[in-house]
Amino acid sequence: METFLLDWSNLLLRWAHLILGIGWIGTSFYFIGLDVSLRKREGLPADVYGSSWQVHGGGFYDVRKYTVAPSQLPPDLIWFKWEAYLTWVTGFALIVVQYYFNATAYLIDPGKLALTPAMAIGISVVSLGLGWLVYNGLCRSPLGASQPALMSVLFVIVLGAAWGYTHVYSGRGALIHVGALVGTWMAFNVFMIIVPNQKKIVASLLKGEAPDARLGAIGKQRSVHNTYLTLPVILMMVSNHYPMLTNHPHSWLLVGLVLVIGALVRHFIVRHEAGDAMGKIAWTLPVAAVALLAAMVLTAPRVDPAMAGLKVSDAEVLAIAQKHCVQCHAAKPTHEGFSEAPKGVVFASPADIRRYGPLVLQQAVQSDAMPLGNETGISDAERRQLGAWLLK
Repeated sequence: METFLLDWSNLLLRWAHLILGIGWIGTSFYFIGLDVSLRKREGLPADVYGSSWQVHGGGFYDVRKYTVAPSQLPPDLIWFKWEAYLTWVTGFALIVVQYYFNATAYLIDPGKLALTPAMAIGISVVSLGLGWLVYNGLCRSPLGASQPALMSVLFVIVLGAAWGYTHVYSGRGALIHVGALVGTWMAFNVFMIIVPNQKKIVASLLKGEAPDARLGAIGKQRSVHNTYLTLPVILMMVSNHYPMLTNHPHSWLLVGLVLVIGALVRHFIVRHEAGDAMGKIAWTLPVAAVALLAAMVLTAPRVDPAMAGLKVSDAEVLAIAQKHCVQCHAAKPTHEGFSEAPKGVVFASPADIRRYGPLVLQQAVQSDAMPLGNETGISDAERRQLGAWLLK
C-alpha cells in the first residue's frame, strides 16, 4: 500500500509541477518578450517608458510599461507570482517523494560516498539553502553591477556545484540537484526579490510618495537571470531519464555545455523578439550547435575493449540478471520500492534480456545507472560479461 500511495503522489505531483511550470515559464517568457518589444511612440504620457502593439486570438492589444510606476493604480492589479511559488513547492515535494523516500535507490551511490539516508537528505537541504545565500549575496555585491561579470561567476558556481554533487550523489541524484539548485534561485528571486520590490513600489504609490526606481531595476536583473536559466533547468529536470547524461563520468562538464546551449538559444529568441538585426545575433546558433555537438561526442557510446573475446553463455547472463535485476524486473518484484516491473520490463529468460538489449546496454553496461544505487553490488566484470553477450 505504501508503494501504491507513493506512486500516486509521484504522479500527481509531477502533473502539478508540469502544469505550474508551464504557467510560470510562459509568463516569464511573455514578459521578457514584452519588455524587449517596447517602443517609444508619439502621444505617450511622459511617465510611460514605451508601448507594444500585439495581436493574439483575433484581438489587438496596446500594452504599456511605465518608467517606474503610474501615479495611480487600479484596484484590480494582477500579480504573477503563484505559478513560480507552487512550481518550486511541487518540485521540492517531488524530490521528497522520489529521492528522499527512496534515498538508497535514487540518491545514494555507495561507490561514490557511503551516506545514510539522513546524511544524504541533510546535504540536499543545506546545499539548496546555502546555494541561494551565495547567489543572492553575489547579486547584491558590487559584482552585481556588471551583468556579464556576474553571469560568468554564476556559471562557474553552477559548474562547481555540479562537480560537487556528482561526487556525493548518484548520477540521477546529482543532476536533479543541479536543476533544483538553479530552480531555487529562480523561484526565490520571485519570492524574495521581485514581488517584495513590487510591493514596496505599490506601497509608495498608495502613500503618494515617489517610488524608488532602483527596486524595479533589481527586479528586472533577477527576471533576466530567470529567463536565461529556464532552458538549462528544464533539461536538468528531465535528465534522470537519460543515463548518457546523468551517469557520464564527467557529467558536470555536460552541465556546463547545457548552460551554454540553453543560454545562447534563449538569447537568440529574446533578441530576435526585440527586433535585433540577424547579423547581430546569428552567431549564437552556430556556437550553440558546436556546444551541442561537443555534448553528443562526449556522450557517444564506446565499447569496452575488455569485452573483446569474452565468451559468455546464456546461463551466465541469466544468472547475472537473477542476481542483480529480477528484484525489480520480474512479474512480481521483491524490491520494496516497486509493486510492478519498471516500464513493464521483465527478465525471465535470455530471450527477454535480448529483447531489451539496447536498454540493458545503455543502462547497465555503457553506464552504471542500473541497478539503482548499485544496491546489489554488480561488478565491472559482470557488466562486461553482459555487454559481450549482448553485442555478439
